[in-house]
Amino acid sequence: MFRPLLIAALLAATPIAAMAQSTAAPTPPVLRANVSVASDVVRIGDVIDNAGDAAQIAIYRAPDLGTTGSLPTAQVLAALRAHQVIGVDTKDLQEISVTRLARTLEPADVERQVAHVLEHRNGFNDARDIELNFDRGLQTLQLDASNSGPMRPVSIRFEPRSSRFDIVFEIDNESAGTPTRLRFTGTAVDTVEAAVLTRGIDRNEIIKASDVVVERRPRVEVGREGASRDQIVGMQARRQLRTGQALRTSDVSKPDLVQRDQAVTIVYRAAGITLTIRGKALENGSEGDVVNVTNLQTKRIFSGVVVGRGQVSVTPQAVVSTATAAVTAPVAVAANDHTPVSRKAE
Repeated sequence: MFRPLLIAALLAATPIAAMAQSTAAPTPPVLRANVSVASDVVRIGDVIDNAGDAAQIAIYRAPDLGTTGSLPTAQVLAALRAHQVIGVDTKDLQEISVTRLARTLEPADVERQVAHVLEHRNGFNDARDIELNFDRGLQTLQLDASNSGPMRPVSIRFEPRSSRFDIVFEIDNESAGTPTRLRFTGTAVDTVEAAVLTRGIDRNEIIKASDVVVERRPRVEVGREGASRDQIVGMQARRQLRTGQALRTSDVSKPDLVQRDQAVTIVYRAAGITLTIRGKALENGSEGDVVNVTNLQTKRIFSGVVVGRGQVSVTPQAVVSTATAAVTAPVAVAANDHTPVSRKAE
């Protein structure tokens, strides 16, 4: 019994509700404080909410890519009235800001992409080892926001003799339909970390830590003998070295602990005794080198091993084999010389 009456009541109420909805006041347009646009024009629908049919009408040229501009509220309202858009709620704003969206490519991004394309090609190693010089100095690139795809290399040219590259990238453009092309040219050099001198070094001079810095240098300049900083510090220069020179392992040697004509201590060990004798070195030598030394008292020449600064160790075999002395017993040689500095039982 209640169901028909309820249905009738609903049917009677439906036209009234529809009429009330049709006669309700439209939502007023509201001004936006911050506007972001992807195209080169600013439309009514960009600056206000509830723009209705006027939303697609262009009223301003957009700022440059990646930049932000401001518009006085009074100027915006005047532009809207020209298209019969009135009654805008300004929220007491004095001006609005308009930002042109863009895709930003920093110089470092471009360098990274070019190096990545060249790595492991034409003798190059890793991308981080490639030094690039562009024909035109790289600047920050602002692309339309619709360029949302990755940078794809579509043309790669490299001339090993001149080290020149010519690379073209494409980026998919959603709005244009055709990809955006970017071309970069310049030179590329494979580099390595090298120990470089901060000052000139004389022959036989010991290289200190403050004399060396680490820089990236072309691989062809350093060659396969490029030395690291740890391999250089504390070593002795084989020849005169210039400031800014990238060092090779062949430029240095272990420091001389004994130098020609230097007074040295000859250490003689045999059969449980140790004798130290004053002598003179006849040549330079670093630790472990075999050098000739002269006993200052007898003028006999021995071959010994450099064991420390100003110290040469002589073995009994070296004494016996010396051509300048007919030695029959090692201990007798020491006794005849009458020049032991010290003697101790081992």
